[in-house]
Amino acid sequence: MAEHDLELQEVEGVRCIGCGAVIQTSDKNALGYTPQSALDKGLETGELYCQRCFRLRHYNEIADVNISDDEFLRLLTEVGNADALVVNVIDIFDFNGSVIPSLHRFVSGNDVLLVGNKRDILPKSVKESKVRQWLRERAHEAGLRPVDVVLASAFNRDDIASLMNEIETYRKGRDVYVVGVTNVGKSTLINAIIKNATGDSDVITTSRFPGTTLDKIEIPLDDGSFIIDTPGIIHRHQMAHFIGKKDLKLVSPKKEIKPKTYQLNSGQTLFMGGLARFDYIKGDKQGFTGFFDNNLTLHRTKLDGAADFYAKHAGGLLVPPMIDEVANFPKLIRKEFSLKEKTDIVFSGLGWIRVAQPAVIAAWVPEGVDVLVRKSLI
Repeated sequence: MAEHDLELQEVEGVRCIGCGAVIQTSDKNALGYTPQSALDKGLETGELYCQRCFRLRHYNEIADVNISDDEFLRLLTEVGNADALVVNVIDIFDFNGSVIPSLHRFVSGNDVLLVGNKRDILPKSVKESKVRQWLRERAHEAGLRPVDVVLASAFNRDDIASLMNEIETYRKGRDVYVVGVTNVGKSTLINAIIKNATGDSDVITTSRFPGTTLDKIEIPLDDGSFIIDTPGIIHRHQMAHFIGKKDLKLVSPKKEIKPKTYQLNSGQTLFMGGLARFDYIKGDKQGFTGFFDNNLTLHRTKLDGAADFYAKHAGGLLVPPMIDEVANFPKLIRKEFSLKEKTDIVFSGLGWIRVAQPAVIAAWVPEGVDVLVRKSLI
């Protein structure tokens, strides 16, 4: 995990009266952010809220917010010391980029409910039971033993109702802490839970852990317990961190993915924009099916000369990244696999390619991003 590389311009001695975070005007994604105009007005009136609390009070909406490593470690310690159910939200398309390092050590005494978000993006042909099983296996590898694995979409009322029922089953009267890294859709999911739990009421409150600048959003439940939303930590090994904001939709699709099949001979290459690359090295001619955002362009070319092709066309024919981002884009790292059965090659945070027959292939991803191999979900 990485620290914020932007130094916050904090306003000395001034805190949000909602959550207690130190007010700052430089980083919109960090705790305590307030626009300068709102700061000036708040200092005059004596009612100064950070933007997150302001949006909560006036729009019943939680904004995503990031915190530093040290703050997040203190947060996990607070969660670990509580007797609570921990709801860990992850991105179905980016498990490795969703993992909170050492979470299992901090919450070892508490039950963990693993929620795979963005279920609505999965093609209907994907068997959800296989997805849940894969997520459980990945969680076990990360040291987590979830009491259950649930797939959900923040945009589906039935999903939210089912998730609330699962939470009610496993919390057993305890508070519920919702944790997750940034870019997994946690805030969208929490907003849907708020709407389900409280409707348009004004009973949502903000408070903070005593003695820190960490804030938590408490959603009251009928028995006096709370669902507590926590700030997220930046996971630098996410594909989303390597491209511009306007292209994030290509790695965070909003609509159901429509698979695309390409007939390849050995010695051919598929580029996923300029973000990743798939080489078919050895095997009989066969169809390879890509499961990526519908707007991401896949380009087929010859394996011989593919490196020169990428160097020439990255930022042009192969986008994203855009031309002004290419210089700072990480180099692509090659990983080779020899496959014997129907297999998915998973490009973390981007999608996957299904290989139906035995083959030797290579996957190229930005340095730091993971490539995973699993039994095909279809």
